[in-house]
Amino acid sequence: MTQQPPLIQPDVLIIGAGPAGLTAAAELADRRAGHLLVVDREPTAGGIPRHSDHTGYGLRDLHRVMTGPAYARHLVDQATRSGADIRTHTMVTSWADERTLDVTSPDGRYRIRPRAVVLATGARERPRTARRIPGDRPHGVYTTGQLQNLVHLHRQPVGERAVIVGGELVSWSAAVTLREAGCTPALMISRYPKAESYGAFTAAGRTVLRVPVATRSRVTKVIGKGRCQAVEIEHLDTGKRTIVECDTVVFTGDWIPDHELVRAAGITLDEGTLGPLTDTALRTSRPGVFAIGNLLHPVDTADVAALDGKHVAQQVVDHLDGRQQPSEGVRLTIGAPFRWIAPQILRPGDPAPARGRLLLWSDAFIRFPKVTVHQDGRVVCRRTLAWPMAPGRVFRIPSSVLDGVSHTGGPVHVSVA
Repeated sequence: MTQQPPLIQPDVLIIGAGPAGLTAAAELADRRAGHLLVVDREPTAGGIPRHSDHTGYGLRDLHRVMTGPAYARHLVDQATRSGADIRTHTMVTSWADERTLDVTSPDGRYRIRPRAVVLATGARERPRTARRIPGDRPHGVYTTGQLQNLVHLHRQPVGERAVIVGGELVSWSAAVTLREAGCTPALMISRYPKAESYGAFTAAGRTVLRVPVATRSRVTKVIGKGRCQAVEIEHLDTGKRTIVECDTVVFTGDWIPDHELVRAAGITLDEGTLGPLTDTALRTSRPGVFAIGNLLHPVDTADVAALDGKHVAQQVVDHLDGRQQPSEGVRLTIGAPFRWIAPQILRPGDPAPARGRLLLWSDAFIRFPKVTVHQDGRVVCRRTLAWPMAPGRVFRIPSSVLDGVSHTGGPVHVSVA
C-alpha cells in the first residue's frame, strides 16, 4: 500500500509571501482567523521588494516611504509578530483535490488541506524568449527581476554598457540597478510615442541618469556569440534599422501573472489579465479560494498589492464563518484602448473594490480621459477624470462610477474617450 504524505490542516493557506500575502496574513491574524500558514518557494519571504534596492515603497499602505528591502523586512516582521506560520523554500506543486494541495519542501513532501486558500503568487516579466525576439542566445540578457536578484542579492557584476527594452516605471528601476552595478544604461527603447513612465520619472532619468530614450522603436535582433555584443533596433514609423553596441540587455515590463496553480485548479481565468476572474470581494470561481495582488492586476505597485491583502481578510473570515458566496452578479467589460479591468464581477451586497478603485490597463495616452459606463443600452455614468492614463501603468477609476448599475441587468461596459 502506498503511504500517503503527511497532512497539515490550517484554517487559511496563503500561497506567496510578498506584500499581498504577508499583509493578508497580518490582517487575518488581527481578525483571529485561526491557524495561518504562508508558504513561498523563495529562500526568503518578502517578495520582489527585497531585491529592489531603491526607495518608493510603503506610501499607500504604511503611509511612509521606504526602500524595497526595508519594506520587505517590515512586512515579514509584521506577519511573524501576528503569529503567522511562514515557510520558505516551500513549493506548492499541484492540487490533490478541490481542497488539498501538494507541497514539496526541504522537509519532504506533504499535503495542506486548509479551510480557505488565498493565492498571492504575483506576476513576472516575460523574458526575451517569450517575446519572440530573434537572434543569438548570448549571456548578458536579463529581465529586471533577474538583474536585481543578481546585483542586490548575489552581489554579482553585470556588463559595462546596457540597452533597456521598455519605458515603464520598472524600466527606470532597471536603470538605477545598472548604475549601481557599474554598468552604463546607454539607451532605453519604447514602442510608444513617449516613454510610458510618469513624465517626472522620464525627465529625471534623462537628466540624472543620463539615459536617452528611443521612442516608436523595437528590438528586432540580439547579436553576439558567447556574450551579447549588440542589438538591432527598428523605428516603427520609418522602418530604419540601427545597430546599438552593448554587452547587456534588460527586458522590462510586459507582465504575466504567475497563474499556474489557477490553471491547474480549473479556476476561471480572465482573458484580459490572464489571472483569475474575481469579484470585488476577491473571490475566484472556486468557493473558498481567493486571489490578491499582482496575480490579478499585472502589474501595480507593491503597496497596492498589499492593500488587496488587507481588503481580502474580512471576505476570508466571512467564508470561514459559513457565509455563502452570492450567486448573482454582472460582468464588467472593456474595449480598446483598454487591455483589461480588475476586478471583473460586481455582485449585490459585496464591498466596493480595494481602495474604492477599478484598475485598468491602457494602450493609449489620454491627458483628461472621459470615462463612460454603459449597461443595457443606457449610460450609467459619464465622468471626466483629472489625471491622465498611459500605457505601462495602471489606470485607476473610482468605483463610484458603478453606483447606477443594475445587479439584475446585462454586462457593464467601461469605455474611454
